[in-house]
Amino acid sequence: MKIKEIELYASELNKQKHFYSRVLGLNLASDKGSYFSVDIGASKLTFLESETASDPYYHFAINIPENKIAEAIEWLSKKTTLIEHEGNSLVNFPNWNAHSVYFYDPAGNIVELIARHNISNRSDAEFDSGSFLSISEIGMPATSVNNLYSLVSSMMGERLWWGNLDTFAAVGDEEGLFIIVPTGRNWFPTNKPCNIYPMTLRIRSKGAASSLDFGNYKIIHAA
Repeated sequence: MKIKEIELYASELNKQKHFYSRVLGLNLASDKGSYFSVDIGASKLTFLESETASDPYYHFAINIPENKIAEAIEWLSKKTTLIEHEGNSLVNFPNWNAHSVYFYDPAGNIVELIARHNISNRSDAEFDSGSFLSISEIGMPATSVNNLYSLVSSMMGERLWWGNLDTFAAVGDEEGLFIIVPTGRNWFPTNKPCNIYPMTLRIRSKGAASSLDFGNYKIIHAA
């Protein structure tokens, strides 16, 4: 599965826009006042102005070249504060054969850069924002992990890649994953609880070209 675009909501769009376009140096693809978009390699990240009193926050991950995690940490540490886990900003996922680094954006989103060693995407280029290859994960809290998985698998043809249907379901593949978790669980590696906030996803899936619109989540098959 490929995640072509995620549309999320945020307060104080100007701070978000400055962070992604000026601090991280990502290309500003559109800027319409009430929303803006930046290019994340083969994907697009869009923030829309929040229409609610609460401040929404999300978790999403970005694939980087599998040999660049050390450079990514050094590069990021000069631009923002990294989230540490057990005293270290480098997080090892042996079951996934991957390493990650996490940070917050100004809206409080938990953003992850992940080097997946099963993917042949090594690079000899110096690490910078051009090393952001694609959005590879989007967190989708649910009141029932099993119920949301059943909807996604039946409509999108995507299957469980890792986890279970009770507490954590990574659905799709290493190019694109829905991270379905129960509400109230903390987003790793933080103490921020997983809450449901509206989002629109545009994906390219192996399954039938169906779109799914339910509750706060809309999933659209991209051309």
